[in-house]
Amino acid sequence: MANSDYSELGERAQHLLKVLVQRHIRDGQPVGSRALTKDSGLPLSPATIRNVMSDLEELGYVQAPHTSAGRVPTDKGYRFFVDSLLTVKPLSVPDVDRLKIRLDPAAGATGLVDSASNLLSSLTRYVGLVTLPRREYGAFRQIEFLPLSGTRVLVILIVNEQEVQNRVIETARPFAAHELREVANFLNQQFAGQDVSVVRQRLLTGMQQDREHMNRLMQAAVEVAEQVFRERPAEEGYVIAGQTNLMEHAELANVEKLRELFDAFNRKRDILHLLDQSVQAEGVQIFIGHEAGYEVFDGCSLVTASYSVKGDVLGVLGVIGPTRMPYERVIPIVDLTARLLGSALNPSGTPSP
Repeated sequence: MANSDYSELGERAQHLLKVLVQRHIRDGQPVGSRALTKDSGLPLSPATIRNVMSDLEELGYVQAPHTSAGRVPTDKGYRFFVDSLLTVKPLSVPDVDRLKIRLDPAAGATGLVDSASNLLSSLTRYVGLVTLPRREYGAFRQIEFLPLSGTRVLVILIVNEQEVQNRVIETARPFAAHELREVANFLNQQFAGQDVSVVRQRLLTGMQQDREHMNRLMQAAVEVAEQVFRERPAEEGYVIAGQTNLMEHAELANVEKLRELFDAFNRKRDILHLLDQSVQAEGVQIFIGHEAGYEVFDGCSLVTASYSVKGDVLGVLGVIGPTRMPYERVIPIVDLTARLLGSALNPSGTPSP
């Protein structure tokens, strides 16, 4: 996120802003000077607090939504709160146990992604979303080929015991059914149990260097495998859960706003672009309101974290909700879910860093 210079705020102003943000997150109403006098614990008169609020409004940290004396945080105010004033709370033991139980490696990649999105939604009461892991990652178990018309071949790839991936490839020349059976047998004998990424690397680098010394079967195996493993498949999207949770929050619950958000969820492009910005970032990333760069997400915050195995980033997960969200609770939920999902997807069974 953008790094702002917050030196313009003194300790008193920072404390009052923190109290205002916390109260607005809790109650959802504009916060007036009388409430701040009561909640701040500072020996200040309402008049002094009104002067501080006027300064904060002039600097862009708060705004008055209507003519009442109450104020609410702006995106800039939330950003300062998250960057400098927030104290993250540890998750409760039941929440941690629920995540660990539901993110069971035996569920396979598809089941894990679905569970993670539903867990994020149910634990936060917002929208949970998880991008699908890159398909070339996982433990290679078995591959089969079925000839189609011309040079088209159907590939059936089994990864991580249970996950079946089907893909049609175009080969450089036609292959007979018996040739494809021989190729599948060769690949299964050579690579069963290894990470798909390792298989890909060996086939496209090491084995290519010795092509002139290969027999006919090995040459055919490399020709076919090049088409299977050469390129990462195009981005397939994400799994999303809990869209109707947004109807529970008054600031997002008008029909037009919900229609725009649901259209964005169905269109996927904008959200995927946002999530892509978190792929190589470390830790939890937070986009508040206009920081997302898309007008449809004004009034919303997106809290994300990438999930990885052995340092290899496979995807991104997160939640979307109103800017008025309890960040101190949402952040550790997103962070722990990302770590546990990476561990569950690890074919070697050892925890991810």
